[in-house]
Amino acid sequence: MSEALDPPAATETRRCANAIRALAMDAVEKAKSGHPGMPMGMADVATVLFQRFMKFDASQPDWPDRDRFVLSAGHGSMLLYALHYLLGYPGMTKADLENFRQFGAPTAGHPEYGHAPGVETTTGPLGQGLATAVGMAIAERLAAARFGDELVDHHTYVIAGDGCLMEGLSHEAIDLAGHLKLSRLIVLWDDNSISIDGPTSLATSMDQLARFAAAGWSTARVDGHDPEAVARAIEAAKADPRPSMIACRTLIGYGSPGKQGKESSHGAPLGAGEVTAAREALEWPHVPFDVPEEVMSRWRAAGGRGASARKAWEARRAASAKGAAFESFLKGDAAAEVAAPLAAFRRSLATEKPKVATRKSSEMTLGVINDATQATIGGSADLTHSNFTITKGMGEVAPDDFSGRYIHYGVREFGMAAAMNGIALHGGFVPYGGTFLVFSDYARGAIRLSALMGLRVIYVLTHDSIGLGEDGPTHQPVEHLASLRAMPNLHVFRPADAIETAECWELALGARHTPSVLSLSRQNLPTLDRPVDENLSAKGAYVLREPAGGRDVTILATGSEVEIALAGADALAGQGVKAAVVSMPCWELFEAQPADYRAKVLGAAPRVGVEAAVRLGWDRWLGERSMFIGMSGFGASAPAAELYKHFGITAEAVADAAITLLKA
Repeated sequence: MSEALDPPAATETRRCANAIRALAMDAVEKAKSGHPGMPMGMADVATVLFQRFMKFDASQPDWPDRDRFVLSAGHGSMLLYALHYLLGYPGMTKADLENFRQFGAPTAGHPEYGHAPGVETTTGPLGQGLATAVGMAIAERLAAARFGDELVDHHTYVIAGDGCLMEGLSHEAIDLAGHLKLSRLIVLWDDNSISIDGPTSLATSMDQLARFAAAGWSTARVDGHDPEAVARAIEAAKADPRPSMIACRTLIGYGSPGKQGKESSHGAPLGAGEVTAAREALEWPHVPFDVPEEVMSRWRAAGGRGASARKAWEARRAASAKGAAFESFLKGDAAAEVAAPLAAFRRSLATEKPKVATRKSSEMTLGVINDATQATIGGSADLTHSNFTITKGMGEVAPDDFSGRYIHYGVREFGMAAAMNGIALHGGFVPYGGTFLVFSDYARGAIRLSALMGLRVIYVLTHDSIGLGEDGPTHQPVEHLASLRAMPNLHVFRPADAIETAECWELALGARHTPSVLSLSRQNLPTLDRPVDENLSAKGAYVLREPAGGRDVTILATGSEVEIALAGADALAGQGVKAAVVSMPCWELFEAQPADYRAKVLGAAPRVGVEAAVRLGWDRWLGERSMFIGMSGFGASAPAAELYKHFGITAEAVADAAITLLKA
């Protein structure tokens, strides 16, 4: 329990909060850019949270059973950096604060995961921090169900702003959290009624407490500048069996006489004169970036407050029968666990040669993977039996039972993707989730953060072309492969058959710092003739068929169109034309190969590219003497075979293109 402070202690708490305010306005002023208003407004709340409630040890920022803190309103990053400096986190110095927003400093304009210890997730795109925190809270309950409360028992705290709650993603996140009864998730809303354009009343009249309550949350409203009111609300939230939202009524830019409560304090320096006035109002006579020893000592004591709890946890882990398993879990070496079973599975596929959709061969592969490792946590955005993402024996995650491994995310693609980021960040688990490729647009913001943070998150995106047929152009992706391939640090896999699907899954599990997309077909595809003693997809592209006596033409294809490329090569052979066929399951991995390997695969002959998608990006591989067989517009509603014929993605078209090139 957090005890009420006596008057002298209350004064010291206010001085500790003022240290945050001063550091925030000083850093923004020196950088000549940034957002001072939110850190100044939420300084009192943050002080109460970190000095009296958060379970952490600043000297060991990666303690597995620490409470997680997510600054969803990431523009207020100086709140986080000031806290970490004051609390004594390693790697956060006064010089770092002085270099706020400067190249190479860990104090980026918005918090970036991996840049400084204690930054639990990258935030800035509003609403994503809150949704990612939902994933962290899910992961905490998943891990507790496996290893017990003696090893896993912590909370996830979020500071969110008005903008976070305006974003549609917030609805997906709070709905899922309320449904799952994530009682260890506590959101502190910076209820300052100010947005960039002015008062929030310009754009919203939402009763946020009613919205959260309707989703199954406990709610409270407090004066965010009354430390005791904030403390009482947090105490009550920790005792409630529901997730909790505390509306903290604050003044943005608190302490700035001329700008507090105004949008002018949101996203720009206060100005030298206003900083001086704020120092007087806050009774903070110290020079910029200077914190008096008595205030710093109080903060550093708070930073070490959790050391005894951390040491007690370490003793429990050492004595626990599950301690070794927990350590292994945190290492997350799922790729090693599945390597041998997947190799055996590929050999069986080469023998049996099933003709199945790659979404189905993905399900078959997942059956092997989920039997071989307990690290995977699956799910789907209400398309489980279309994406084929659940396998036998996984068990379903439910509000009062987190022993399962499959999450029903509902029709919440963005919320699912953001939650998977949180699950991955929490550690140990490897999340994967499914939807249709066309609906990856809904999830794109979170996919981008997966890539930016370097997280092992796997997106199972099925129905990946006009091959889905009758559902028509609203569901037929044509531009999505190009769009996803444009994203840095994202592996986009488009396997051609069951063997490549198994290979791509193995590669996705092995990419510890890169998210993966698996683009999978609805239509059945034959198993290709090729060796399986090595993972050929690991090179991104490889020669599937090499004609004797050299090439006249090279046909490049991905996914379901590799079958068409092979048929085109057969047709050309009947005309005396020697065609090589190259399968390209992952452009990004092919790009990473040595130049001589790429040159050998691509060859010097004219090239034909085949993919049931738009051409954008293909010219990187096709060169000058080339033609592309694919889509130039949206699809249509009809059976798949008819659509391929209508849009000219056929073996005959491939052969004709090759002949045209050779005659040119």
